[in-house]
Amino acid sequence: MKKKLEMLEELQEIDQMIDTLKDAQIGLQAELDTISGELESARAEVQVVEERLALLEQQKGELDTNHAAELGNIARSETNMKEIKTNKEFQAVGREITAARKQVTELEELVLQKIAQIDEITGELTTRKSQLVELEENSAQRTTEKQAEIARVQKDMDADSARRGTLTQQMPASLAKRYDTLRVQRRGRALAIAREGYCQGCNMHLPPQLYNNLFKCDELLTCPHCQRILILKQQQA
Repeated sequence: MKKKLEMLEELQEIDQMIDTLKDAQIGLQAELDTISGELESARAEVQVVEERLALLEQQKGELDTNHAAELGNIARSETNMKEIKTNKEFQAVGREITAARKQVTELEELVLQKIAQIDEITGELTTRKSQLVELEENSAQRTTEKQAEIARVQKDMDADSARRGTLTQQMPASLAKRYDTLRVQRRGRALAIAREGYCQGCNMHLPPQLYNNLFKCDELLTCPHCQRILILKQQQA
């Protein structure tokens, strides 16, 4: 029976190491996801700035087209004035030219505003692209490092899983099944240390006769409170 208890204790130690490695792997994968998320966010921000720049350039292009059209209208009106015979027509064309020139002035101001905005956005885009390149290089290095860590953790997990398989093959199938069931039911800990009359799995006091029977080591005993298999560990002097 002592041998079975030792095997169970070793099995739980292996399982706890595997659980720790799994947690580490989950943490590393979360870090990878964060790196990827930061990169995607930076790329999205660059895209937003590019779209803003494209819109401004489109708007400037439309203003340039309208500006050119108004200048053409003024030129045609000035040419037509030479052929006008009446004062009334002359004044009407003059008002059209004045309105067109006012429109040209307003368009020129809007174009200058767009140029200033385009220059500002172009500078921002240049900065963001430079930051993105730096982030991509940094992310690639960090990703490689995290993937290498994940691979190392997986290698350790595989080794521990192989040890676990070998160990469970050496114990009765019913015992291994009982252990696995308890492990699931008790949040990964099927065994508990019994010391000074207490179960350290649930911190409850054990019945005196049960605790005394643990010293005999002739059967598997479980805590009546948490049902974990008890392993006697006496307090060292």
